[in-house]
Amino acid sequence: MNESATTVTDAVAPQRGTLLAASGVTMQFGGLTALNDVSFGLREGEIIGLIGPNGAGKTTLFNCLTGLYSPTSGAVTLNGSPLPQDPARVTEQGVARTFQNIRLFPSMTAEENVLVGRHVRMKQNPLSSLLHGPGFRRSEAEAAERTAKLLAFVGLTRFSDELARNLPYGDQRRLEIARALATDPSVLLLDEPTAGMNAQETEATRQLIFAIRDLGISVVVIEHDTKFIFTLCDRVLVLVQGQLLVEGTPDEVRGDPRVVEAYLGAPPEEVEAQVHGVDVHGSEGQEQG
Repeated sequence: MNESATTVTDAVAPQRGTLLAASGVTMQFGGLTALNDVSFGLREGEIIGLIGPNGAGKTTLFNCLTGLYSPTSGAVTLNGSPLPQDPARVTEQGVARTFQNIRLFPSMTAEENVLVGRHVRMKQNPLSSLLHGPGFRRSEAEAAERTAKLLAFVGLTRFSDELARNLPYGDQRRLEIARALATDPSVLLLDEPTAGMNAQETEATRQLIFAIRDLGISVVVIEHDTKFIFTLCDRVLVLVQGQLLVEGTPDEVRGDPRVVEAYLGAPPEEVEAQVHGVDVHGSEGQEQG
């Protein structure tokens, strides 16, 4: 057994400040335990990957981290303070997310979708808003400027006035990321950001996440594409049946027999071939996440 990767009971103290932390998070739905005593910390400037089989509890954990679900027990904190069980207030405090199924406003333009995300940072005097006074006009101008910069950042300037529903699939994914960034988060949670993308789009998304990290934003990514995760993340967490089985560096996790058995479900040599995009017979293959 590879002892380099840690179990939840072996967790190593973070070397950098911890931003977002889950402590003993358990989530039950009636008699079903979707999460069981999950603990981890996201450090400043870190990209964490969250992997596991379908039904492992990955999206449920995201929902607990963003106030959509109230954990049955345990706590979620940001900078040491408990996060409210209210998605809007969680966003205000600096935690933004995207969803596994794209949730854009299809009949609004790309620019308008990002402006919706910016609304959480637009604090205006009610009277000024009603009368369209100087404060309102200044706030609107600042929001429009920020939106234009974010559309440029994700490579969508040319689609600014295009309806979201008319954008190519990969561009819709990037637009959802731009909308999340419009809230000025310190933590960004991405739920399967490369789902349905081709190799070129996936690589562009990898580079975009690196650029987001370079802005000072810490990132947690759910993905089934293990090759993507292992070449992107500083640490990888493996959830199996609602429990945190293993955490460690990508090399530690992909070589851990527990992961091979519980998640990847193949002998080590097949797992290594899959990670490197080569089938077991030596020909180039497409990894199946």
